[in-house]
Amino acid sequence: MKIGFIGLGNMGGPMAANLAKAGHDVTGFDMADVQIEGVSMAGSAAEAATGADVVITMLPNGNILRAVAGEIIPAMSEGAGFVDCSTVDVESARAVAADAADAGLLPVDAPVSGGVGGAAGGTLTFMAGGSAEAFAKADPLFDIMGQKAVHCGDAGAGQAAKICNNMILGITMAGTCEAFALADKLGLDRQKMFDVVSTSSGYSWTMNAYCPAPGVGPQSPADNGYKPGFAAELMLKDLRLSQQAAEAVDADTPMGQRATELYTDFVDDEDGLGKDFSAMLPRFEKRSRS
Repeated sequence: MKIGFIGLGNMGGPMAANLAKAGHDVTGFDMADVQIEGVSMAGSAAEAATGADVVITMLPNGNILRAVAGEIIPAMSEGAGFVDCSTVDVESARAVAADAADAGLLPVDAPVSGGVGGAAGGTLTFMAGGSAEAFAKADPLFDIMGQKAVHCGDAGAGQAAKICNNMILGITMAGTCEAFALADKLGLDRQKMFDVVSTSSGYSWTMNAYCPAPGVGPQSPADNGYKPGFAAELMLKDLRLSQQAAEAVDADTPMGQRATELYTDFVDDEDGLGKDFSAMLPRFEKRSRS
């Protein structure tokens, strides 16, 4: 395929490189001056999109997505696929999908899970929303960039799945960090804590695969000074999106709201900016109940 790829940052760059390695003709565009192996660079987003069979975007937020969509949709050919892999609000995803469909395109909102390592290794999970026809056009590319793609439903369903998943992730990580801090103060060895919880009813991804305690469980950012695999500010972004969505549909999400408040304090008022979201553990270690 001829592919346009717009947004070649820490996630988009490796994804575009994997598509090029697989033999696709990839033309990229980014506001930063970047060079990606195997990818030809265009001078604008519209230039990257012109004549493409599929255009993929990986952008920071819904406002930027809307702006880029307004630029590239008129440049795209009827029947082309428009695959947005950004994590944005559901309203923006649906609005862009509607504009793309009106122009005769095949839109898919397909946010990802798996982080920078998954992008580089081609092991991402895609949560996709759109028509069956649009998903079918994008699916071969998902197979190159990731290990799994789930067609979640109509436009916006991919974003809804990502937001719900990451609300669970934020809540669970906060709880896991709280529990380790409590175990410390109760005099419980961290390895013993892990051995019990990881094989019993406290089992979770944040404990078993991404443990926030250094030297315990599989290697994680905690073992690298909490340098981000998934930055705390990105978790905060996703939690805020979850609460925006909850407000829009009048959903009661008190745990999601509290996790949002905790990460807001951590990122905006403490030292969490630029650290992994699991660095909430040393935060709790230093705090008392009052």
